[in-house]
Amino acid sequence: MPPENSAAWLPAKSGKPLKVGPAPYTSPAASEIVVKNGAVAINPVDWAKQLMGNMLLGQIKYPFIIGEDVAGEVVEVGSKVQRFRMGDRVLGHAMAVAPGSNKPAEGGFQKYTVIREMYAASIPEWISYEQACVLPLTLSTAAYGLFHKDFLALDSAPTVPPPPPTVIGNNRAIFITGGSSSVGSNAIQLAVSAGYQVYATASPKNFAYVEKLGATRVFDYHSTTVIDDVITALNGKTLAGAYASIGGIDTCIKILGQVNHDSKTGANKNLVAVSGFGLPAQRQLSTSAGTATFMASTIWTLGRNAILSLLRGVRFKFVDGKDFLEDDNVVSRLVYRDFLPRALAARQFVPAPEPLVVGQGLDRIQEAMEVHEKGVSAKKVVVLL
Repeated sequence: MPPENSAAWLPAKSGKPLKVGPAPYTSPAASEIVVKNGAVAINPVDWAKQLMGNMLLGQIKYPFIIGEDVAGEVVEVGSKVQRFRMGDRVLGHAMAVAPGSNKPAEGGFQKYTVIREMYAASIPEWISYEQACVLPLTLSTAAYGLFHKDFLALDSAPTVPPPPPTVIGNNRAIFITGGSSSVGSNAIQLAVSAGYQVYATASPKNFAYVEKLGATRVFDYHSTTVIDDVITALNGKTLAGAYASIGGIDTCIKILGQVNHDSKTGANKNLVAVSGFGLPAQRQLSTSAGTATFMASTIWTLGRNAILSLLRGVRFKFVDGKDFLEDDNVVSRLVYRDFLPRALAARQFVPAPEPLVVGQGLDRIQEAMEVHEKGVSAKKVVVLL
């Protein structure tokens, strides 16, 4: 008899609250594992999907199980799985909402989730499930923007230990906005592990946190002189591009445009990888008029940045994850297979940001989504299962 499964279902396109109820237990395909979830984390896409309906992830068929970040114990493995066995402690990027999946069995908000082997990694005993589950989606997003050939395509992969300056030179740098955000926290650690100096922005209250992750310098994103300050700090550096992890596209464009214009190396890249916008409050997205206002504002901002990018000779591109599901892709190979298990075991890479545990049980996921929607800083909202 298979285990009894249950889930927090998204019942319809604007289904709120999530409905907790029975769910099928799905055995893994050849290259998949099943994880009994010990903790799951919340991402902006979860509550935004609930509020915006089919304007976001319109491919989803209801009822559906969303959720991308899980950590727990492997309870079943597919016939071709080589890296895991039953009883292993793992984290996993649940791919239910990825284009090409659309399978509730791969959603995170349930007791048992099917995870593709290439998007799972073993976790050492010193990392709890609530700590581990903060990583997957934002780790994948950060890695895609840094290493994929269509984005920054950094010329060295993250290694344990990081490559020494004597091998790769000590003047390679990358600029990252939102250093204390979930994507920013992962991007900083990955870039440092690949041998790059990181110059980042954050709120002053989070400076120490961002520096602890490995940033060389941190700047106040509210400062009226932040652009000049970063440009001055980057003097003599080879800038490999910029990553706008949460807003700040215009800041990245202006810095890249100026630094690259002044550079004599010719090695800089005129690209800003963008992982997303800050989303407005629930009260705005919960009405048609509010959603329309948000969309109009987004289009205006994108248009303004497009003009700025043309004037400064700098491109920006949203991290789309379009080939997340391709076998042996750059994220699954460089990060989940080759780097992350060793880096976690060596404590070179740490789960970040810190988990903010809202409660325990599938029935607390809706509350957790609402906590996240109200805003958190240098934290990621988590529910224990």
